[in-house]
Amino acid sequence: MGSSHAAAEAMSTDDAHTYRMPLPRLVLAQHVGHGPLDGAWWPRCEVLELELPSLVALLEPESGTSVRVMVDALQWPEAPHTVMAPGRVITVEQTDSATEVGVITLDCETVGRWVLLVVSHAEPAETAARLLAGAGQ
Repeated sequence: MGSSHAAAEAMSTDDAHTYRMPLPRLVLAQHVGHGPLDGAWWPRCEVLELELPSLVALLEPESGTSVRVMVDALQWPEAPHTVMAPGRVITVEQTDSATEVGVITLDCETVGRWVLLVVSHAEPAETAARLLAGAGQ
């Protein structure tokens, strides 16, 4: 038992492995801000707490800034009111507005507002790829 205990103590923090969510499957429009959508996002699962941190980190790179997210209540019925992410707390609001169906809106402190089409995580890859490509036009 002594040898395994010594091996654990010898591990440095550099050897520790941490899990990071993969980069979000996101396509931004070529001319952001010139249309109703700024792009499209294809989350990997329906758990918003797992998906939001990597999306927000990509769209609002400044740590410590405030981010407010509005999601479609029908698409995310179990959405939490807050999501903890490295360096920030993300405020989540559900909306049942007809103009917000199938989209996510991120109000970022330093870069402004992003409105993204949300492609369902359950969409087949070919369909999702077409929707993402169309949003990038």
